[in-house]
Amino acid sequence: MRIHSRSAVPIERSPEPIAGTRLEAATRALLEASPLCAIATVTRDGHSYVNTAYFASSPELQLVWLSEPDATHSRNIKETRTAAVAVYDSTQTWGKPDRGIQLFGAAHQVTDAEAGHAEARYANRFHNFESKNFAAYRFYVFRPGRVKLFDENELGAGRFIIAAVDDSGRLTWESTEEYITDSPD
Repeated sequence: MRIHSRSAVPIERSPEPIAGTRLEAATRALLEASPLCAIATVTRDGHSYVNTAYFASSPELQLVWLSEPDATHSRNIKETRTAAVAVYDSTQTWGKPDRGIQLFGAAHQVTDAEAGHAEARYANRFHNFESKNFAAYRFYVFRPGRVKLFDENELGAGRFIIAAVDDSGRLTWESTEEYITDSPD
């Protein structure tokens, strides 16, 4: 994608909705593109923090990761629950079609009732995972309320699609931002 050469990049909003089933398929593919995510959290006084973790996702688009409860991001989640997650393939090349997803919502340390399901979900993605090696760690679950998708092959060049996520993992299109680019030389 080549950004427009003017100092301000024009952004247009497309009024044309995108089907939820298409957005859900794109979301699942983007979440499978990398086993790592970046988790952004905030402190009670509004300071930001980011951490990288391995994660697994559920059909309801909940993300599960393993973390030490005294880690900064875990303490932030305990205090505010607010979190955002980014997933992308870090081997992408500038100028080639790009893709990634940002998710916005809330996270919490799993309860005893949720622990078995979280561990099974995580172990299903990471076959070498053995809980006995992580006794000090706990599972965390993130529930997005909104996602922002960027997949140039699937959704078009320079297009960011914003969608709401319901409790079952269904997506509803909210808006499309199109970044206007120069035509190739």
